[in-house]
Amino acid sequence: MNSLISLKNISKTFLNDKKIPVLKKINYSFLRGKVYSLMGPSGSGKSTLLNILSMIDKPSKGLLLIDNKEINFSNTSINDKIRSKKIGIVYQQNNLLPDFTALENVYLSSLALNDNKNKSIEKAKIIINKMGLSSREGHYPSELSGGEMQRIAIARALVNEPDILLADEPTGSLDQSTAKEVFKVLRNLKTKNRLIIYATHNRFFANMADCKLEMIDGNIKTIHGRIK
Repeated sequence: MNSLISLKNISKTFLNDKKIPVLKKINYSFLRGKVYSLMGPSGSGKSTLLNILSMIDKPSKGLLLIDNKEINFSNTSINDKIRSKKIGIVYQQNNLLPDFTALENVYLSSLALNDNKNKSIEKAKIIINKMGLSSREGHYPSELSGGEMQRIAIARALVNEPDILLADEPTGSLDQSTAKEVFKVLRNLKTKNRLIIYATHNRFFANMADCKLEMIDGNIKTIHGRIK
């Protein structure tokens, strides 16, 4: 089994007026070269799980392994480098910087790993072209359509050629027609070495994954899988 991410007894509890357990002793391995969809109602823990997978948040208990190496959540500087190099993240809200052009939004992410501006711009132009948006690279986010902004956000997530692509409701703010276009782009990013995990409320999109998962009572249940 070619596991890229492994969860071992992952739990997450939030402390408010009382303890609120969200994730409960999750054990699961995500395989390289596969696409997973993650379903579940609001509050079921989908975003919390994705935040732990991306090391933005840390579990209350349990281990996260990436490439069979245990992540030390206390070592934020190393984890920032791992995230920049290995993980691309796409959110429901594109989070593009409004005062920067599409090209600048993408190449600035590359500069986090490589301080060669010309090389970063070159890489950004290539990935924007793959998104079919070369003619829009000089435009600001306010000058782009919703679908164009989300494709630029995907380009930004891909500019460092990550092994792991995580998407949290990436088409949730788009109309159905535009969502289908963006989702086709996302689904076509599958390679033999890349792992893609996306959260969605849309069963049509969820069914396009190799393996469909559901968050139930703080754990992961496989409800449909085509992984071989």
